[in-house]
Amino acid sequence: MSDASPTTSAAPSTADQPWPVVALSTKLKEYIDRLGSVWVEGEIAQWGVSGGNVYGKLKDLTADATVSFTVWSSVRGRLPDGLGQGDRVTALVKANWWVKGGSLTMQVLDMRRVGLGDLLERLERLRRALAAEGLFDPARKRPLPFLPHCVGLVTGKDSDAEKDVLRNAQLRWPSVQFRVVHAAVQGDRAVSEVTAAIRTLDADPDVDVIIVARGGGDFQNLLPFSDESLVRAAAACTTPLVSAIGHENDRPLLDDVADVRASTPTDAAKRVVPDVGDELARVQQARSRMLSRVTGAISTEVERIQAIRSRPVLAGTAWIIDSRAEELTRYVARGAELTERLIERASLDLDERRAHLRALSPQRTLDRGYAIVQTDDGDVVREASAAPAGTALRVTLAKGRLTARSEGESAASPDSRSSDHAEERT
Repeated sequence: MSDASPTTSAAPSTADQPWPVVALSTKLKEYIDRLGSVWVEGEIAQWGVSGGNVYGKLKDLTADATVSFTVWSSVRGRLPDGLGQGDRVTALVKANWWVKGGSLTMQVLDMRRVGLGDLLERLERLRRALAAEGLFDPARKRPLPFLPHCVGLVTGKDSDAEKDVLRNAQLRWPSVQFRVVHAAVQGDRAVSEVTAAIRTLDADPDVDVIIVARGGGDFQNLLPFSDESLVRAAAACTTPLVSAIGHENDRPLLDDVADVRASTPTDAAKRVVPDVGDELARVQQARSRMLSRVTGAISTEVERIQAIRSRPVLAGTAWIIDSRAEELTRYVARGAELTERLIERASLDLDERRAHLRALSPQRTLDRGYAIVQTDDGDVVREASAAPAGTALRVTLAKGRLTARSEGESAASPDSRSSDHAEERT
């Protein structure tokens, strides 16, 4: 089997008839050669020069994927000057399988640095997309706690940013506590480590606020803080987050999504931790204002009470009795006068009614000589026919009564009858 041609051995491999290694390696080369050359984009994660050739690694911009590449000396002379680790590039590569060594290399045929304009355009597109989702909306930003008991800090190990934050915070409030998580703040590990640090501190219930600090840097060094995954992790953070990247000209996207943006790490410490001297001065000022207002209010009330006490109405009490006594005297005199008038008026009315009643009384008629004739039953006899002969009668006079008996109706002259009728009408 060792004499078999690697290119003509096309039979399926089995346990009894396996392929030679060279056959497998040759088939891999044939398969990979069909891919041809392709343009790829990534970040140079490693760049080493040896014997005029360049050996490096190209890292994906978003995913955790890296490929090795080789730039032969013949191609290197045509590449832009100054290429190195951290540059964002597009490269024309051709996959090359080495049959004898069984290794795959990416041969670079051309490489171009991605222009600053392209990066800015991509960042601007990402900025607009995140703004459309509302991640930059001021309404979603959380206020910082007045006095945090524990501050989370994400920064580079032994960096100036860490020293600035810790020193200024402790100068302002010595009892403040920090939980520091070190992470790479530039390079290919920055995005993953900073994102993990933010999530770790956000999950800690003792951390009241998180500071992400870096002491500035050039535009490309700040690109990790505009990475979409890192920005979204900061937006999903439930703990208030302060961005202190410290770059005024090129603001990373983390500044827009953070709850508070600080211009420098020192500024972040001042924003997060209050100054104990200033707070004591404010307390003293508040106490002074309170004391002044309370004293003023008490003085005003004392003056008001004194003014009330000095008024004539309270200076002496005899005037109250005197004025009421005079009023009572007037009311009594008026009441007596009105009572006399009412009694006099009632007396006159009573006399008038008494005279009128007497004028209409039957007694007055009797006093003139008339009499009232009644039967035993009490009926008044108005006609002679009502008292036939033998009828017992009672005669009421002006004074006293008489009993009589009727002798019947008697004839009477017209004149006397007329006079009788007239007297009866009267």
